Amino acid sequence: MNNKKTEKESKRSHPSHIYNFVEPDTAKLNYFETDYLPVYSDIYYQDGTRRFPITVTVSIRNTSLTDSAFILSANYYDSYGKLIHSYLDSTLLLSPLESIELVVEEDESEGGAGASFIIDWAATKYTDQVMIQSIMISTYGQQGVSFLSDAKMIKSYSKE
Repeated sequence: MNNKKTEKESKRSHPSHIYNFVEPDTAKLNYFETDYLPVYSDIYYQDGTRRFPITVTVSIRNTSLTDSAFILSANYYDSYGKLIHSYLDSTLLLSPLESIELVVEEDESEGGAGASFIIDWAATKYTDQVMIQSIMISTYGQQGVSFLSDAKMIKSYSKE
């Protein structure tokens, strides 16, 4: 039973492939960015008292052909700004053109329609190489819904 929970927890944080966790040389990191990503773990329907549960996939993509990025943290918050889950417990290396996904399962009920991720990342030089999106999808009977949101930069810092 405990093994199943550990497997599910691991899958929640790392669904698509084996990720490369590293200890970066922080002296070489010169650009830091914090992005806000809106996500919807459910949406209201009918009279606003019913909720439609949704699976969220957070996609973090390194669009650079030559430079790596470092994902420092990916934290999931509910509609009230309360931290629900930290998806990374160490720095993740995102090689050129690599992408990662983080999943909020459909049966997660804490986030709500105002949930969000705060994602911190860094690079060796100023760049806008990281693209972050959330893709929400769900089906019920013959009804389906899907949509996406783009991240917004809320803070950046450059040592250069």
